[in-house]
Amino acid sequence: MGPANSLVGAEGQSSDIIPSYRAAIQGRCRDMKKQDWEIPRNLQPTPDDYSFDLERALNAVVSIKTFVPPDAFTANSLGTERAGSGVVIKDSGLVATIGYLITEAETIWITSNDGRAVAGHALAYDQETGFGLVQALGRLDLPTLDLGDSDRLKVGDPLVLAAGGGRHHAIETRLVGRQEFAGYWEYVLDDALFTAPAHPFWGGCGLISTDGKLMGIGTLILQQGDGKGRRLDMNMVVPIGLLAPIMGDLMSYGRVNRPARPWLGMYATETDDAIVVGGGTDKGPAEKAGLRPGDRILSVNEEDVPDLAGLWRRVWASGSAGAGVRLRLLRDKGPSLVTVRSADRASFLKAPKVH
Repeated sequence: MGPANSLVGAEGQSSDIIPSYRAAIQGRCRDMKKQDWEIPRNLQPTPDDYSFDLERALNAVVSIKTFVPPDAFTANSLGTERAGSGVVIKDSGLVATIGYLITEAETIWITSNDGRAVAGHALAYDQETGFGLVQALGRLDLPTLDLGDSDRLKVGDPLVLAAGGGRHHAIETRLVGRQEFAGYWEYVLDDALFTAPAHPFWGGCGLISTDGKLMGIGTLILQQGDGKGRRLDMNMVVPIGLLAPIMGDLMSYGRVNRPARPWLGMYATETDDAIVVGGGTDKGPAEKAGLRPGDRILSVNEEDVPDLAGLWRRVWASGSAGAGVRLRLLRDKGPSLVTVRSADRASFLKAPKVH
């Protein structure tokens, strides 16, 4: 599987990607409010085809709706009303989801497949993997899904990708690829999972294996061309194997307990022959340092930049948040050297209210 041509569902903004992204994610939020949508019947999983209790497993997948203050840092890019899914992973009411649904959320509602709603609290968000954790503030009385071994998944394996709402909101899918993924918003996964056919409401979906275990959490939809004018839509899923090593920290501190990575607040895209700045967050480090859309990034701290993933890895190798990051740029008038004083991205975000 080669690199995708375009994507939506990621966090942040870029001069060319953000309009389609914002429309897509906010459109999904509006559509998720409707109760009459469903996956085409021929794509839904059939209980008789599985050795585990499919209905029970799907009841562990819940709907999540969040409300974010209009002055929140992510309100413009992600919206003030967000909707998606999550998976109950502990009897205590702990729900695993994707972090952009709950970032800066002031109010969270968790809704079971039978329509019961319980308030939730944004317990944790890990910016490196993208996972988010929500703690139900009332009794869910729902099944839980055990965390599976996502490392064992092979291309071609059959899977179920489920949103909250039961079997009508679940799709039979297959693993069509696993490879490195780099996002324009300072994000890299070494071994992302890609599934097709794609689920139209991917955010926070649970990826369930044929033994009924949770293998990942949905985060993106991507489109890849085949060179013949045809397009393959697929979902990107964060492997659940990345959650177990950080679970203790997330439960105790709300984030991984180590120095934060340097964050530039910069969006970058990869063209055929260059890494190009696509924009930056308002009042973020990159904007303050004078980076401009269209700047070509040649090196980071005197190291050449081979690709988008290499760019972010070189930035993170600069030290912890607050470190200076030296970027050699190519502008209209020639090469230029800019030092960006990095920051901890979490310092720009509204902290969840304490319950």
